[in-house]
Amino acid sequence: MELKPETFKKEISEALANYEKYIVCIEKTPDQFAASLKSLLSKAIKTYVNRDPELRHGIALDKYVTIIISQTGSERPFCGIYFNLASPYFKKKRTKKSSTKKKS
Repeated sequence: MELKPETFKKEISEALANYEKYIVCIEKTPDQFAASLKSLLSKAIKTYVNRDPELRHGIALDKYVTIIISQTGSERPFCGIYFNLASPYFKKKRTKKSSTKKKS
């Protein structure tokens, strides 16, 4: 079976619907998200097709989405699309800068 992003139309449609319904602010419009999904899916497929024989998955991710193509018992592999969500209220820890003031 030749794998293409179109092979997983159902999964992409479900992810797009969930994105538009539940994801409030993720720095991407729905159109940008759709393009990102297609690009990540292509990368995951490429990784899956070129994986070592002992490996079962092809993975691609960005800051917001992880796509996993997994070997199954059938010809068509499983496609999982996961949102990497974080709270906008999460603050990164700041590192303290050492102040070296000269004394007069």
